[in-house]
Amino acid sequence: MRSSSVCRPRTINNHSHRKLLASAMSSSPNFSATSPYSATMKRASKPVTEANPSTLNFDGSKERVKKMLDKVELSVSSYDTAWVAMIPSLNSPERPCFPHCVKWIMDNQLSDGSWGLSHQHRFLVKDKLSSTLACILALKLWNMGEQQINKGLEFIESNSASLTDANQHTPIGFNIIFSGMVEYAKELNLSLPLELRETGVVLLKRDLELRSGFDGNLEGRKAYLAYVSEGIRKSQNWDMIMKYQRKNGSLFNSPSTTAAAFIQLHDDRCFHYLCSLLDKSGNAVPTTYPLDDYARLCMVDTLIRLGIDRHFREEIKFVLDETYQYWLQGEEDIFLDVATCAMAFRLLRANGYDVSSDVLSRFSEDQFLNSYQGYLRDTGAALELYKASQMLYPSELHLEKQLSWTSQFLEQGILNGSNYVGRLNQYAITEVHDALKFPQHADLDRLVNRRSIEHYNVDNTRILKTSFRCSSIGNKDHLKLAVEDFNFVQSIQLEELEYLGRWVVENRLDKLKFARQKLAYCYFSAAASMPAPELSSARISWAKNGVLTTVVDDFFDVGGTEEELLNLVQLIEKWDVDENTVFCSKEVEIIFHALHSTISEIGNKAFKCQGRDVMSHVADVWLDLLKSMFQEAQWTSKKSVPTLVEYMENAYVSFALGPIVLPALYFVGPKLSEEVVSSPEFHDLFKVMSTCGRLLNDWRGFQRESNEGKLNAVSLQMIHDSGDLTKEQTVEKLKGVIEQETKKLLKMVLQEKDSMVPRPCKDMFWKMIRVLHLFYRKDDGFTSNEMIDVANAVFGEPINLDDLLV
Repeated sequence: MRSSSVCRPRTINNHSHRKLLASAMSSSPNFSATSPYSATMKRASKPVTEANPSTLNFDGSKERVKKMLDKVELSVSSYDTAWVAMIPSLNSPERPCFPHCVKWIMDNQLSDGSWGLSHQHRFLVKDKLSSTLACILALKLWNMGEQQINKGLEFIESNSASLTDANQHTPIGFNIIFSGMVEYAKELNLSLPLELRETGVVLLKRDLELRSGFDGNLEGRKAYLAYVSEGIRKSQNWDMIMKYQRKNGSLFNSPSTTAAAFIQLHDDRCFHYLCSLLDKSGNAVPTTYPLDDYARLCMVDTLIRLGIDRHFREEIKFVLDETYQYWLQGEEDIFLDVATCAMAFRLLRANGYDVSSDVLSRFSEDQFLNSYQGYLRDTGAALELYKASQMLYPSELHLEKQLSWTSQFLEQGILNGSNYVGRLNQYAITEVHDALKFPQHADLDRLVNRRSIEHYNVDNTRILKTSFRCSSIGNKDHLKLAVEDFNFVQSIQLEELEYLGRWVVENRLDKLKFARQKLAYCYFSAAASMPAPELSSARISWAKNGVLTTVVDDFFDVGGTEEELLNLVQLIEKWDVDENTVFCSKEVEIIFHALHSTISEIGNKAFKCQGRDVMSHVADVWLDLLKSMFQEAQWTSKKSVPTLVEYMENAYVSFALGPIVLPALYFVGPKLSEEVVSSPEFHDLFKVMSTCGRLLNDWRGFQRESNEGKLNAVSLQMIHDSGDLTKEQTVEKLKGVIEQETKKLLKMVLQEKDSMVPRPCKDMFWKMIRVLHLFYRKDDGFTSNEMIDVANAVFGEPINLDDLLV
């Protein structure tokens, strides 16, 4: 097999592959004590070679995406610009302080008479009504733009029915703000073409909002009312709201709130914020500023979820380095916003930055519900907290509590109708469903990529007090690049799958009648966990050894006699064989030669990557596995009952993850010295991963293995506890151990301090844990239909960009 030339994707018949995989995965995995893989694969192909992603023309899209990471661009807000335009000059109150804003309003009325975003969503008419009325008030205040005022009033009249349309999206604070502007219009002697019934409904909702909320979320309600101060105007306690002023002089980073406060108080810091904002943006302002930290973190998260982050490693590192500096400095724009803080924590911790979870303790359930976001029942903020809380280490009890209450909050929101502050509900609800259904420790990269691509919303419209757009958050370039990359990677993986099918036949593994043929499962776990083209050799190693561990496990379980098992162990110990070597049976000969040739091939390829001989390590990993399986076979044949400690010391090795994961580490990039491979850290990573996997298997397979008379951690725990624990209590105890081992491994993988194992290598242990948690989500494994679905997500039809843009 060649290892360094470019593999150009050939045309693959994906429809035939879907049929093949459906057939291959049509039976339940029926997991054994080794690994959760199955399915036949009997297509032949030429040997697969390393792929080079530069064979596709990504350059145009990549450059545009890089520019978005470098500079966050926000749409201007007619609504906020109108409030800035209403500020009178300090020297001449009869004139506007910012006449260029007034001129902008006059020059930017839309053809239908409204102000606001062009090409707006049909359920955002309330937003346009609010922006249009604000612009009319600004022009009326300075007795300018009579023609524009009249045209705007015509728009309000023709769309006033939307005020009471329940299908319309209601911007934050709309009832208070619109009612306040209606009253302001009366003060300016401006007659609005609104029916009393229509304004009456809005005024009634306003009055209910202002009267309600005293029985619970007092602080959150105060913050909300401060945010919509321009709608309360003279009735507002302006001195009170200044406690929300930020270091940059703004109130909530909102130009409209800040402008309203300045009109009332003439605060110098408010004025400085507005002036500096206009210096940057020109004659009009956005609805929120700054948004750079949140928008860039969103974009980093999006690139990762779409599976195209490897194209932007330097740019992403720059964003995260900068975010980490802001984190250390206690930057307001990160810590004052729940969603930004939670997302920053999650992305920083996931990428090895030393960040404490203590900052999230201030978002306990009570504190969140008593906050501005809690008052609005903001599902988006709760979702970010939920995702952040999954990055928990052992003993981080506050994150455990946060994970519990946020999941309940999100589930309740789905039942009762969620409020996605800042987003249109129909575009966000799928994200919540997916987050609850697929926790991060039981999800695979390629599955995340496909879901994220298929659910990606190119409409980057967001809603606060008014709608706005941010190119960094949603755009076609992200989607186009992701689709092209996904299909390119898929074509490489289908070639690899064909090659592996040939390998099975060439090694006569399909002739072993006792062995389950599980190539598709083995390769699926590799392809879904490490999809990058440059990791082809790692995927091949992972899949081949996965197939071989399954064959060997079946041989030790049902296929071989004690003499054959011992013969196989001794042959691997001896290693060098010749024509005089004695094989107990044809089965032993087939298995030995398959192991010998595969270990040799992997060792030779690894030598080219590592610059040193690692063959003996790969062979030793296999020998350890065979000896541990032989020990289990001895216990079974002699009906011995080991202690739980004795069992686990052997069982974490016999679970057979060693040959799958450890050799693949030599192909993920970094050089691994003998010192690293022999280090306690390296061994602990392997042991914790394997212990977690063993316990997952024993928990889910307890009933089946008990019926087969096999040793199992659940049954041994019950035996040695002398019947003090029921089966249910024992299972709960083991589930607790699994949870702790999973958290422990996550910490070992993510923390860089005092770690000598390179991060790309540590990631492989975590990738396997995610595979195991996904495969063992249900009793004894996935159902056949679920496995077909996830397999088709990786190997099925290519993604059609045009279908996603409909």
